[in-house]
Amino acid sequence: MLSPWRLATARLIMTPVAPADLRDIAALKADPRAFAQMLGGVRGPLQSAEELAQDIRDWGEYGYGMWTVRARAGNSFLGLTGLMHRPDGRGVALRFAYLPQARGVGLATEAAGAALRYAHETVLLSKVIAVAREDNFASRMVIGAIGMTHFENFSRGGILRLVYRSERNIVAETGESHR
Repeated sequence: MLSPWRLATARLIMTPVAPADLRDIAALKADPRAFAQMLGGVRGPLQSAEELAQDIRDWGEYGYGMWTVRARAGNSFLGLTGLMHRPDGRGVALRFAYLPQARGVGLATEAAGAALRYAHETVLLSKVIAVAREDNFASRMVIGAIGMTHFENFSRGGILRLVYRSERNIVAETGESHR
């Protein structure tokens, strides 16, 4: 039986992060081309390991978290996509980061779309946000392509950040709204 947390798209397999993924994740997070624009920036090996442990705990606590994204053909590691609680209190955010060689062919859009559907349809989150630097046009394109809309801005460190959201009025089988 497949895990309900495992997602598959036309080209990708997405599985919750696990200890066996540490080497790939640490390499991704250490690469400034992949992680310099992420919240908190580039990470060292210890910080990557600590974050991986927290990401694993998140899956147990919330039923969502970060997925490793691998190619269906060949199972090669491509990057990360997931849902996390933002430390600034803005809510649950969609995040993604990919190896430079995995960019430009729609993989981030494919994975981000699957993660957003999971958030609304499986976990029944009524609101998911995403934050991108104003100058990060690639991330902004992905976020827009999956239907998230810009609704506010904030500045941190002199850099303008754009906040996007996806909202659904989720009605569970009980008929109660989960807004």
